[in-house]
Amino acid sequence: MLCWGSWANTQKLAEGNWRFELFYWDYVLGIVLLSLVFGLTLGSIGEGGRPFLEDLGQADLSSYWNALAGGVVFNLANILIVAAISVSGMAVAFPVGIGLALVLGVLINYISEQKGDPILLFMGVALVTVAIVLDAMAYKKNSKDKAKDVSKGLKLALIGGVLMSFFYFLVQQSMSLNFLSPEVGRFTPYSAVFVFALGILLSNFLFNTILMKKPVDGAPVSYKDYFAGNFKVHLVGILGGAIWCVGMAFSIIASEQAGPAISYGLGQGATMVAAFWGVFVWKEFKGASTSTQTMLKSMFACFIVGIIIIIYAGI
Repeated sequence: MLCWGSWANTQKLAEGNWRFELFYWDYVLGIVLLSLVFGLTLGSIGEGGRPFLEDLGQADLSSYWNALAGGVVFNLANILIVAAISVSGMAVAFPVGIGLALVLGVLINYISEQKGDPILLFMGVALVTVAIVLDAMAYKKNSKDKAKDVSKGLKLALIGGVLMSFFYFLVQQSMSLNFLSPEVGRFTPYSAVFVFALGILLSNFLFNTILMKKPVDGAPVSYKDYFAGNFKVHLVGILGGAIWCVGMAFSIIASEQAGPAISYGLGQGATMVAAFWGVFVWKEFKGASTSTQTMLKSMFACFIVGIIIIIYAGI
């Protein structure tokens, strides 16, 4: 939750003359590199399960397709949400896009693997939904004098959120949920995350290239622009991807005990973390009216209570 809600701060750090389409290449590289490091270290030691390289060698074609498809779907969704951040700000793009992904994703994953108390789980999801609506209302109310295109950002976040709800399910379908004695032909966590990351990288040559030529906001950029970036700005993007990858790996590992729906749902508590960064650190609501501030406080209250209930659903 902390990692998924915080990685986008690196985009903020890289802002200026560095477009998010260029930043996104480094972000993807960060995911792939850390997933490989995790596989060759944490995924290759210990007594239980299968070592990383052996696990990759024994997996069947359907497991590869599911994990790769998860990466492709995630990448398209994430590009849309990152574009929404660029257009309308993190405090609206994350809660709306990832929040919608939470609602639909928990439902999809729970249908797949029914683990946890469904009443408590969906009560928590309902409160998060209320928080999403409150955040969108607060941003709309506060954006009258802002230059950002909130309408376009909301549309991008909504489309991205629907797509985002499916990626975790696809990765889970490639995995065995018994990590100590894994099913033959299916991945264990670190292998699944690595193949998922490859799906992101491969699809990025299509999705991000299109976005570079026909950007949501601003003039087109080229690969020449990317290679003109300095080492520091590239490192910031790679750090963003590494932060996100830590969250993905931990969420996948947690799914064995918590179940995919609860593990995914808790990870998507990132919406609250991202909104916190946007409101309190980046000051996206600086000078907002009293009514807007009340909406924001109510949003955080709903998020916190909703996440607590989701946690309790798995106890």
